[in-house]
Amino acid sequence: MQVSEKYLQLLVKFPPYPINTDEELAATQAVINGLLDQVDLTTEEENYLDLLGTLVYNYEQQQDWIPDIYGVELLRVLLEERGLKQKDLVPIFKTESIVSEILKGNRQLTTRHIQELSQYFHISPAAFFPMLSTAVI
Repeated sequence: MQVSEKYLQLLVKFPPYPINTDEELAATQAVINGLLDQVDLTTEEENYLDLLGTLVYNYEQQQDWIPDIYGVELLRVLLEERGLKQKDLVPIFKTESIVSEILKGNRQLTTRHIQELSQYFHISPAAFFPMLSTAVI
């Protein structure tokens, strides 16, 4: 297989390399965006774009973008990450004992709790529910 001069120029200008950091991802995405902004791509540019896209895809597959936690487990993580105590949630749950029962799993979150927690933590109420399978049969 013979590589064209145009393809070699693309490789020299921005050598494709496995992406390991967010900075490398941003640089690769900038090159991709530059190619996508063009009206007509040559075959060489399309092939190069496919290669860069594969590198981005591989990097994204290695990342833990969406945590696989929800409900009470998510609430525990939010408390820990923000350095909060159970007593900080008393305005939502009315008493510290209710907060404790929920965190121990002895009591369920109510719709009102979820609404107020989502406002308090500035996240979607959906984050408190498990992800449903969207597989198409």
